[in-house]
Parts: sequence; C-alpha cells; structure tokens
Amino acid sequence: MENNKCRTSLQILFAAVLLLTFSFKLSAQDGANLFKKNCAVCHTTTDVKLTGPGLKGVFDRVPKPADAWLTAWILNNEKVIKSGDAYGNKIYGEFGKAAMTVFEGQLTEKDVAAILKYVKNPPAPKGPDGPVASADGVTQEVTGGIEPVYLTLGIITLLIILLYALRSVRYSMQNSANKAHGKAETPELSFIEEAKEWISGHRRVVGVISLVLVFGGVKSCWDACFRIGVYYDWKTQKGYKPSQPIKFSHKLHAGDNEIACQYCHSTVEKSRHAGIPTVNICMNCHKGITTGPVYKDKEINKIYAAAGWDKDNQKYTGKENPLRWIKVHTLPDHVYFNHSQHVVVGKIECATCHGDLKTMTVAEQKNPLTMKWCIDCHRTTQVAMEGNAYYDRLHKALKEKYAGQYDVKFTVDKIGGLECGKCHY
Repeated sequence: MENNKCRTSLQILFAAVLLLTFSFKLSAQDGANLFKKNCAVCHTTTDVKLTGPGLKGVFDRVPKPADAWLTAWILNNEKVIKSGDAYGNKIYGEFGKAAMTVFEGQLTEKDVAAILKYVKNPPAPKGPDGPVASADGVTQEVTGGIEPVYLTLGIITLLIILLYALRSVRYSMQNSANKAHGKAETPELSFIEEAKEWISGHRRVVGVISLVLVFGGVKSCWDACFRIGVYYDWKTQKGYKPSQPIKFSHKLHAGDNEIACQYCHSTVEKSRHAGIPTVNICMNCHKGITTGPVYKDKEINKIYAAAGWDKDNQKYTGKENPLRWIKVHTLPDHVYFNHSQHVVVGKIECATCHGDLKTMTVAEQKNPLTMKWCIDCHRTTQVAMEGNAYYDRLHKALKEKYAGQYDVKFTVDKIGGLECGKCHY
C-alpha cells in the first residue's frame, strides 16, 4: 500500500516537472516571438544600440524592482515619463526624445513577462562550427551557384574548343589514311571555307534550317513584345531576379527577424505604390548593427556610403550616394494598380502577389502579373465585406439586388473588378 502511494507521488512529481519544463519552454518561445515582432526593430539583446539602447544588463540599470519598472515602461512609457520618473526622462533625453511605442492594449502584462524572461536568457550566438550567426543568433544560409549566363557561355566555349579539336583530329586521321594508301595529303581548309563548301552541297537542308530560324525568330520577337514591362520567363517558369546594389536578404529581415513588410515599405497602406525603402530606414537599425551574418561589414558599409555615415566617428558627413535599386515587379505604364486598395480594403496578403518573400534570400517575381492572371484572381477572390466598414453600404445593396435569386459569393468581378476603366485609364 505504501509502495503504491510512493509510486503515485513520484508520478505526480514527475508530471509536475514535465509540465513546468514545458511551460518554461513555451513561455520562452512566446517571449522570443513577441520580442522579434515588437522589440527587435529598435533593440538587441546585446549591448549594441539601434534606435533604442541595447538590453544587455538592463535589469541592473533600471530602478528596482526592475521587472515592475520595465513592465510599466513597455506598456506605456509616456505615462512613466510624464510621472517625472528620473531614469525614464534620462533615457528619453539620451535618445533624442524619440518616444517608444506605447504597447498598452497591444501587449498584456503576461506578454511583457514572457519578453522579459527572454531578454534575461537570450539564445547564445553559435560559434564558427555552427551556422553563421548575427549578434542576436539569427542565422542565414549562404547561397551560391553559377549564374545561368556564365554557364551558357562556358558551354558554348567548350563546344567551340571541342569542334576545333575534332576538326584537327579528322584531318590528321584523313591524311594518315591517305599516306597509307599512297594518296596526297588533304589540304586543311579554314572553318569559313569548309562551311561555304558544305552549304553549297546541301542547299535544301540549309533552306529548311533558314525557314525554321526565321519563323522561330519572328515568334520570339512576338513573345518578347507581348511581355514588355512584365519580367517573367514563361519558358522556365522562373521569375525575374536581378542583382541589387546591396545583397539584401528578405529571408533574414522579414523571415528570421520577422520585421513587418510595412516597416520598410511604409506607403503600402496609404498609396498606390508600396515605396522603395529609404536609406534612413536602413540606418534606424544599422547605426548599431555594423556586421552581418554572411557578408560581415561589406554590404552594410554600402549603406553607410549611401547615407554618408562615418561609423568610426558616429556622425553624418553630408556626402550621400543614393542607392539605385532595381525594380523587380513592373507593370506596363497603361495599367493602374493601387496597393492601398488591395492591402487595406481587400485585405490581400503580400505573398498572394509577391510570393513568400520570407523564404527568399534574393527577391524574385513569382507570379506573371499579366492581365489574365489578375482577371482570374478577381473572378475567384471573395470580397472581405464582413467587418469591413468600407463595404457596408455596397454589401447591403448587393444583398438586396441578389435576394432570393441564388446563393451568390461576392467575388471581385461582381463589384466591378472586370471593368476596363478600373485598371486602364
């Protein structure tokens, strides 16, 4: 009986330990995710400064009790500053009186506790034997490979060398055979002379080949004209992927570090254009982050050169060199497309059109963006009317119009999405 009680007690204790361990891991994981989504844009868990101070040793710097003060500061730093808190006003002044985001209503005290637990025990960066890591232990794979154009040139070069080598071997063998039979040596013709001789003896074959090449060339020109302004390789189904002036990785920034698309493309919710990020946005983080996980300081130094930033003296020189980014997704000039209409009103995710950029080291075009592709999308995408105040009046009118007729799904084509004037001026 006693043994059974002892065994039961041990089982309960073991279960409790497992539960506590699981809860700790879950809390740490939640803290890591919350930190990346809300804090990593401005802070690191090291002593490196970004827009805000590095958080290494923060629990020793702030007023005691540290957790309570930090919780109040994170939830509503404006309230702490207005209360006259000495340390809060000191930090506020040191960082140019740039107020931190007020997270009250967005984060709970439980969320903040998970973040603080993560800051106390951040993941250690992996050493040289493991994956390449940044200051916060964020890894990035190194991509390599041969560019297709260089591969093609290499193959052509090898074929030319092989052709000349085979011609020499053929002449040598022919002359050896002639010598064995007591015949005169065959004079070696140049490549052009030999080509002329072959053409003159195979006129019909040459004519057929010429016709095929002409028709193939005309077809290629037609296809090229049809795709003007739409960079998409319909033969290989691989998107347009140009080399940029800086080797910027969407996977590292948007994927691993979970930086929101709207942080860099700040006009995507307000304008027809998503906007190319200014170098000032890059500098918000890279004033403090001076080395990367793959290219070290090589690519980040290009940002400093563009911004005119002297990293040694920590000041701007005034000598700016604007970056010339290459646009990846291009529509013809006669096409009207509004990002804010699709993102804010239509609730369309970025990945729907641009592909999952969080997995791309180099941004590339994943969809054709042709008229057919857009129309197909308008015919199949259901309008997000419920809970969308923009559509309240329209939704009511459509329900009255189609009442009792059939169970209609209000896709984009039913609200004018196929009208020519919507996309073409």
